Amino acid sequence: MAKVHPQTFTAAPLSPPSDSCITSKREAFTIWMKSLVIQGNGCTVFNSDGEIVYRIDNYDKKCSSEVYLMDLQGKVLFTILQRKLRVFGRWEGYKSNGSKGNNQKPWFQVRKNCRILGGGSSCQVTVRPNEAQSYCYRIQGLTGKSAFKIVDSQGGLLAEVEQKQTSSGVVLGEDVLNLVVEPHVDHSLVMALVAVYGLIHHRM
Repeated sequence: MAKVHPQTFTAAPLSPPSDSCITSKREAFTIWMKSLVIQGNGCTVFNSDGEIVYRIDNYDKKCSSEVYLMDLQGKVLFTILQRKLRVFGRWEGYKSNGSKGNNQKPWFQVRKNCRILGGGSSCQVTVRPNEAQSYCYRIQGLTGKSAFKIVDSQGGLLAEVEQKQTSSGVVLGEDVLNLVVEPHVDHSLVMALVAVYGLIHHRM
């Protein structure tokens, strides 16, 4: 049986400290759409060395309206909340400890777009790390149930997800995905957006 995290992508080893979420090189991750908790929902993320780097353990139910992206030690990196609106709804991500006090604003927001005839599903992402900065991204569905990419406002690729294959070309199950993150992109933010996309499509 093939391992969940075979080294099918040639990537340079992580040179910065292990707690760094941004590197100067392209990085590959394996996303297993399973929780480490028995009978739990969520996902587990491995780096190219097969080490667990991120996890989501959704104890309550599948597609919960509140989930936590954590590192291996259980430190919360993002709290992700669903805000139900009249039409499509919105997802919000709160950085670090996830405190949702009255004065705290979401670090990012995701809105699902209308499905365009003949096109894939897409989501608009707004990231506001502070009052002075705002960035717009898009999560674009690709051919296949699990494939999608994250691009910036100019169409530049930030990250891409597709069903994982072994080095011999064997396609693994739909719950095992390959994530490639481009250089100088925050891995934790990408993982939070991957989580939102999974929640929107009822995969987590």
